[in-house]
Amino acid sequence: MSRTNDESVTSQAPANRAGSSTSPMESNNAAASGSTDASLSAKRRPSTGGKGNGGGRKTAWIIIAIVAVIAVVIGVVWAVRSHSASDTSAAGGSEQQSLTIGLKLAPTNMDIRNQSGSALDQVLIDNVYEPLVGRDTNNKVTAGLAKSWEVSKDAKTYTFHLNENMAFSNGDALTSADVVWSLNQLLSKKYASYDQLRNISKITATDASTVTITLTAPYSDLLWALSGRPGLIFDQHASYDAKTEAIGSGPYLLKSFKENTSVVLAKNPTYWGSKKATIPTVTLHYYADDNAALNAFKAGSVQVLAPVMNAKMATSLEKDSRFVVGQGDDTDKYVLGMNNKKTPLNNIKIRQAIRYAINHKEIIASRGGVDATLGGPIPSLDPGYEDLTSLYPYNVSKATALMKDAGYTKEKPLKLTLEYANTYGTEFGEQLKSQLAKINIDLTVKVVEFSSWLQDVYTNHDYDLSLVDHNESHDFYQWADPTYYYGYDSKEVQSLYAKSLAATDADQQADYLKQAARKVSQDAAADWLLNYRVTTAYDKGVSGFPMNLNQSRLPLAAVSYKK
Repeated sequence: MSRTNDESVTSQAPANRAGSSTSPMESNNAAASGSTDASLSAKRRPSTGGKGNGGGRKTAWIIIAIVAVIAVVIGVVWAVRSHSASDTSAAGGSEQQSLTIGLKLAPTNMDIRNQSGSALDQVLIDNVYEPLVGRDTNNKVTAGLAKSWEVSKDAKTYTFHLNENMAFSNGDALTSADVVWSLNQLLSKKYASYDQLRNISKITATDASTVTITLTAPYSDLLWALSGRPGLIFDQHASYDAKTEAIGSGPYLLKSFKENTSVVLAKNPTYWGSKKATIPTVTLHYYADDNAALNAFKAGSVQVLAPVMNAKMATSLEKDSRFVVGQGDDTDKYVLGMNNKKTPLNNIKIRQAIRYAINHKEIIASRGGVDATLGGPIPSLDPGYEDLTSLYPYNVSKATALMKDAGYTKEKPLKLTLEYANTYGTEFGEQLKSQLAKINIDLTVKVVEFSSWLQDVYTNHDYDLSLVDHNESHDFYQWADPTYYYGYDSKEVQSLYAKSLAATDADQQADYLKQAARKVSQDAAADWLLNYRVTTAYDKGVSGFPMNLNQSRLPLAAVSYKK
């Protein structure tokens, strides 16, 4: 739920041409040998048999010509090789054997079946463990362990065709039996995210490379769910301590894990797939302190920083020619929650006034100007996204009028409390207090420990306004659940969401979600302060590092580093 504390809530680079070619001496010898043989054959003439040294002079001239040809050939070869070496250097130098990435959120253990939190997904999925189907950096489903699949016309039968000759890192073959076992174990033991698999009737193996999932009713999010934790496939015969070890089928091995400090990944030398790891060793180093992370990056002990935590840091790195700084899209939604069931926020006029009063561009600018405006509950990388920012544009006059209609004026301000976790800092509270004061709302800001927020807001629903980063993808269910902490209850939205889940094609699913999201926004069920965009910095010798979604999925096989 909250990226900052979501573990508390369930919810081949091209080869170096110079290095692969024949050595200079071998090249020159080969050229000289070929040229000499050819020249002698072409210039060989019958002897005149005459007296004196006329034949010798001819022979000498022939030899001189041959030597000249050889010299020219050698010069050309060396020039070509020198040019090639210069090109290699300009392309970034030699391939490095290791890479260190600085990250923020550290996992407490490696047990991805039992431990919640996006930090584990970030490290293990696509690198150590692989799901039945894959997910690309635009949040779309792709081939994975299953190379293809078919869906029946009634959308209740999914048939998956697995890749051939797949294996786990311990050498065990990965077959349909492991797929069936893994999915059934997820459901029966209720491992993390098991509830993302819905309407399952049975899971069977037709043969060693075919798996069929039968549903009781259509479920449009099945493939997407199978591209994440619920679709991870494990070795049913392996025995290991999942908290500190891992046996997966991915391009990397889990070499070591130090709690709250580091994870070291080593290239899997027997990886079955085509997307083999480029860098032999990758270290993920966790920094609780942003300045420590920045100093390590500038010193060169870290080659990638994901994320760069604030605009000031990003600006300093952009001015340094050693580095590249860029932004990627993500599914984080900074939600200003409103208690729809509590007076006076059960009055839509007050909720609408709050939305009109918030200057989202000002908030985003204060954070460096890289985040995106949103206007509704679905981010740009999820199905059903629509730009809804025009529904409540910044308009203090309209907001003030709505507050007056609700009975609140400068002489009679509305007193509200904003409660949120201290992991988000104080800036949000200060900005919202200042902005809402303009429409006669006297806002008290209460910054608390995350555990207190969980108890007060998430569990007891005892709050007026709240703030949290909801980072999950495909999490619209929150708005169709009247028992969720927002207290938002719309039968129309609930019906539209149910229809989206029962949709039999992606366009239909997205259309229902779009309708539902617009309704939620029109009802001012909350305000969406921003759609977080992650800023990543990396050494200019690094290439292939994923920019989108890298706070929840960090596939590293294609990453290379030259120096």
